[in-house]
Amino acid sequence: MSKIISFFKIAMPLAFGVFLIWYVFKDLNDQEKKDLSVALKQADYFWVVFSVSLGVLSHLSRAVRWKYTIQPLGKTPNVWNSFFTVMIGYAANYALPRLGEVTRPGLLAKYEGLPFQKLFGTIVAERVADLIILAGIMAAIILIELDLLKENLVGFFSQGLEKFTMNQLILGLSVVGILLIVVLILLLKKTSNPLLIKVRGLIRGVFEGAQSILRMENKGYFLLHTAFIWIMYIGMFYACFFSLEETSSVPFTAVMSSFVMGSLAIVFVQGGLGVFPLAIMETLMLYGVSKTSALALGWILWSSQTLMVIILGVLSIPLLRYYNRNKVIHASN
Repeated sequence: MSKIISFFKIAMPLAFGVFLIWYVFKDLNDQEKKDLSVALKQADYFWVVFSVSLGVLSHLSRAVRWKYTIQPLGKTPNVWNSFFTVMIGYAANYALPRLGEVTRPGLLAKYEGLPFQKLFGTIVAERVADLIILAGIMAAIILIELDLLKENLVGFFSQGLEKFTMNQLILGLSVVGILLIVVLILLLKKTSNPLLIKVRGLIRGVFEGAQSILRMENKGYFLLHTAFIWIMYIGMFYACFFSLEETSSVPFTAVMSSFVMGSLAIVFVQGGLGVFPLAIMETLMLYGVSKTSALALGWILWSSQTLMVIILGVLSIPLLRYYNRNKVIHASN
């Protein structure tokens, strides 16, 4: 039974992504299909290459940042070993969800002689730092684009929200949010529900990860690398907007809104297949970008990022072995 459940956990999101691809293209008329093809052919791929180079820099920085969480274990890993295992881990996640979270520390443990369990635990601090940054970006976008959100929510609710001022809306959402947090805390404290216990463990892990960052000896460097990684992420994302004429002039808030939606799409469906381009398309259409240009950009972004991770991940497998050939030979003797 557990194997069947695991299969459906993998197959269902992928099937949903494939369905979305079919659904979106089915909905395009002949002229839109032609416009999409023209947009992809006429795109300036210099910006795509530049975007990929920023992505590589972000992954190199991630490899360097990892060493600051490993140093308390008594050893500083080689940066190239860290980089290769990071890329292999990312590529592995495209094969199976969460596989990279095991592959990455497992390979580094093999080539650096460090305990797997402790290496696995070092990733928690990284995940917490990235989660805090993404949550901060999301909160900022929601506050900045509150007018646009209100305008679009009106279309979904028959009563409408136009009778509320922005201050009233912010106050109301804040009160509801605080009440929900209070209720959640009360439930988590006394719950025996397996799902809520898992949520409680997740929240505890976030707090423990944050505390480990604060106790870190080189937390300043860790935080600088975290900032650099996310600046590169945003730069990598933004650079592709200049590959298409129509999207090259969109406001930065549109870029950041689509960045947030794309990030969430990757979380919900393995690798963002189908969902990522659709999320970019739907977000940019709110800012007046045509459907075909928005969809073309979505596919350019998703394809370039996916190919970068897969190619670097696959190449890192033999490179990791070659780089550590002396260690492996010495170990075998």
